Amino acid sequence: MESLDLLANNLANSSTAGYKTDSEFYTLFSSENSTSDTKLPLIKSQWTDFSQGLLQPTNEPLDFALSGKGFFAVDGPSGPLYTRNGSFQLSPAGVLVNSEGYPVRAVNKKPVQSTSSQPFEVSADGTVRQGEQVIGQLEVVDFSDPSTLAKHGNNYFHNTNPKVQPAAASAQVRQGHIENSNVGSAESAVRLVTVMRQFEILQKAVNLAGEMNKKAIEEVARVNS
Repeated sequence: MESLDLLANNLANSSTAGYKTDSEFYTLFSSENSTSDTKLPLIKSQWTDFSQGLLQPTNEPLDFALSGKGFFAVDGPSGPLYTRNGSFQLSPAGVLVNSEGYPVRAVNKKPVQSTSSQPFEVSADGTVRQGEQVIGQLEVVDFSDPSTLAKHGNNYFHNTNPKVQPAAASAQVRQGHIENSNVGSAESAVRLVTVMRQFEILQKAVNLAGEMNKKAIEEVARVNS
């Protein structure tokens, strides 16, 4: 059931910009009270595949993608969040925000604020210009230990270990592009069918065991009578 949930969520987000695939680690489980050597697979934990998705050109001046490892930083409701989805826009106040309205952070930890009606021009290192004026530099960070990142919704990550601080990333900013999800739709669909079949087989096995137990109880009752 956990595998089905993971696969279904991956497929549902196969077209979500910047989404990263979830997979699972397995371990073997055996009951302490069991006298047999039978061991069953059990999901120990899940992990996220941070590999880069395909960069798709959009020609939209406020669409940004990262080529290489790293994340954009935004100010979430409870602190900084990190994302690969660079589909941004300007708020009525001229602040660069994402689709949820979270301000996009500059390297000085402040929001990127528009100063004129001129279009944004963003260089590979994240420097933002309007005309001849530099108005900031996008904060693009990476983590030495990605395992400290936990998903927050489908498109964000938050740092679960305050001792692991983000560092400046070497990723290049590509203006007018969006990073697609890295979900392999065909592979996930095949895995989903396989897991569903395994799930059905296990259901039948459970039902069969229940019927056998029921018959055994009935036979014992008949003998005793």
